[in-house]
Order: sequence, then C-alpha cells, then structure tokens
Amino acid sequence: MNKAILIGNLARDPETRTTASGVTVCQFTIAVNRRYVNQQGVREADFIPIVAWRQTAELCSRYLSKGRKVAVEGVIQVRSYDAQDGSKRYVTEVVADNVEFLSSPQGDRQQRADNPPPPSEPSGYTPDQDAFTDVDDELPF
Repeated sequence: MNKAILIGNLARDPETRTTASGVTVCQFTIAVNRRYVNQQGVREADFIPIVAWRQTAELCSRYLSKGRKVAVEGVIQVRSYDAQDGSKRYVTEVVADNVEFLSSPQGDRQQRADNPPPPSEPSGYTPDQDAFTDVDDELPF
C-alpha cells in the first residue's frame, strides 16, 4: 500500500506549467514539522515536494501561496533522470490526489473579485415577525 497524508505549510509559491498535451501540473513544497525536537531544543521540519495534476493543479495554482497551511493526500513516487553531467538523479515526491486548504490567504481580508459578497436584503424589506407564530396545539410533538 502506498499512501501519504501530510499537513504542512507551503515553503514557497507554487509553480504551474502546462504539458505539451495541455495537462496542467502544479509543483510546490510543504514544510512538515517533525514530532520531536533536536538536541538544541529546536523542532526541525522536512521539506516535501508535492505534484498536483489537472483540476487539483489549477486550484492549487489559483489559491495557494507561500505560508498557507495545507493537507495533502496522495502517493509517494520515486523517479529518476539523467543529469547534464551524465549522473543519474533520483527524485522522491508526493503525487497529490487531494489537497485541502487549511488556512486563509495571509493578509487577505477583502473579498476576491471572483467571489462577490452575498446579496443584501432588498431596500424597504422588513421580515414579518408574526409569520411563524401560528401554533397548532393538536400536534403530538
């Protein structure tokens, strides 16, 4: 079984690109705190590379930024490639199946243009306070 569930903060802004076949891919790194502190009393973190594809990639690209807290569920993947110097390099990363946004954007207190505020009550509207005061005493509950 290959399943990874991680919670951490983005170490830098996500990088998004589109493959030659038109598929969106988004890469980012999250800092995940370790459970224990080192000998100096400092809690260390591991920096885990994450890869998201298609709609998940588009959402991550649009809404994530450095410092945001996320939960990532996916699989661990190891791939290799030949470097320019001829050596073989290995990359271990998590391919995200699901990304949950756990914090709001830092310092973003105003509504986004693509997310307008809910409509207000029409002018002159007053709720009818007596609309639901009719009580039927014969109800069994």
